[in-house]
Amino acid sequence: MDAYRWSVRLKLGLIVFAVGIAVASLWYTQRLVDRLQQREQAVIQLWAEALEQVVQTRQSANPHRAEFRRLDALLQSLNRTRAADTLSERQMAELREAVDWAQTMPPTREFNFILNEILEPNQFGVPAIITDSTRRRPLSWQNVGVPDTVGAMPADDSAEAMARLRGKLKDMKAAFEPIPIRIALSGGGPEATGPAELRQYVFYDESALITELRVFPWVQLVFVGLFVMVGYFGFSYIRRSEQSSLWMGMAREAAHQLGTPLSSLLGWIEMLRSPDLDTDTKAQALDEIENDVERLQRVADRFSDIGSQPKLERCDLVPIVEQTAAYVRRRIPRQGQSIDLTVRLPEALWAEANEELFAWVLENLLKNALDAIEEAEGTITVSGWEEAGKIYIEVQDTGRGIERQQWKNIFRPGYSTKQRGWGLGLSLARRVVETYHGGSLELVASTVGEGSTFRVQVPAATT
Repeated sequence: MDAYRWSVRLKLGLIVFAVGIAVASLWYTQRLVDRLQQREQAVIQLWAEALEQVVQTRQSANPHRAEFRRLDALLQSLNRTRAADTLSERQMAELREAVDWAQTMPPTREFNFILNEILEPNQFGVPAIITDSTRRRPLSWQNVGVPDTVGAMPADDSAEAMARLRGKLKDMKAAFEPIPIRIALSGGGPEATGPAELRQYVFYDESALITELRVFPWVQLVFVGLFVMVGYFGFSYIRRSEQSSLWMGMAREAAHQLGTPLSSLLGWIEMLRSPDLDTDTKAQALDEIENDVERLQRVADRFSDIGSQPKLERCDLVPIVEQTAAYVRRRIPRQGQSIDLTVRLPEALWAEANEELFAWVLENLLKNALDAIEEAEGTITVSGWEEAGKIYIEVQDTGRGIERQQWKNIFRPGYSTKQRGWGLGLSLARRVVETYHGGSLELVASTVGEGSTFRVQVPAATT
């Protein structure tokens, strides 16, 4: 039940984390978009003011244009009255050239900067349309996907381009307020009629960069959602796979634990059916049957304790280790090997432990050590000591060893270095030591071809 609750919490935490990332991304991107939008508005304002300055400069670049016009008229009158006799034709031509140049005086340096650096490059990338005072007729445009030479296009293409341009203008009207361009008309006087000022309007919209930035967090949200979905289903699949491996291993481990005493019981029962069995043999058979039944009861107790919170009692670990070692020694002759199993323990090692489960841990470690020895001869050494309020028990063998990169994998359910292993013994042993006894089980040393050393550490019992 706890594992299920933690699984649900982990999934909910993953979803909350993903939503948090999405919200933070949306907030930050919106903040960045607002700043860029303010910058683009300032750019468009600058562009509109530059256009206004261009027109005004063209209107007032030559403050003496009227005087030069009168001078031009005077030259024409002199030419008509033959007053040019006082001047040569070359002098008249030079004077005419000077007057023409004066009337078309080139713009100032400031005007050149506005024209060449701000208006002509069109480097800001902001879509804009300039209209007349009615706000309906486009006069000029940029970055709207419509060519500047609409008038030179065929009639059908020109009509389509203008329709597209009006559609862009409608969208711009809905997006932002236009920027007015005020152009003062020159040549006016007290007797002049008509408006003294001409107005045009600059309509604009967001650049492609801002549009992409607005879309980006939603794209990011989609990818985060995909990540969460893949992580959710991946986690569920891994959990189901581990559960399947665990249940399969538990079933096989139970079959293995039950198989040995059941086979022994069947053998003794078959022996008891013999009619000429003497009394001593019959008594021995009954004793062995009793031992096998006790063995079955211990197996049942072990699996029962694994499925629930076992009761820990103050006990001496030395007899548990010695009895488990004696049980494993009886298996050695069956493998046709000569293996020396040595136990080196002090007189007593007191700890808070469950005897059946702790014996199971030691039995798994000793069986793994026995299986790891592939040669005809080998050594298994069990040692123990107490230090700093903790009890340590080591199982050292001279088997085939384990590669360094596989040290962490050997405790995973389903992983085994044996050809016919189930990968459950060490996993269950670590669970028993860490979860139930508050200790640790680790591989402290292993060399390929030389052997391995496993260490069990549990808290010592307080007096």
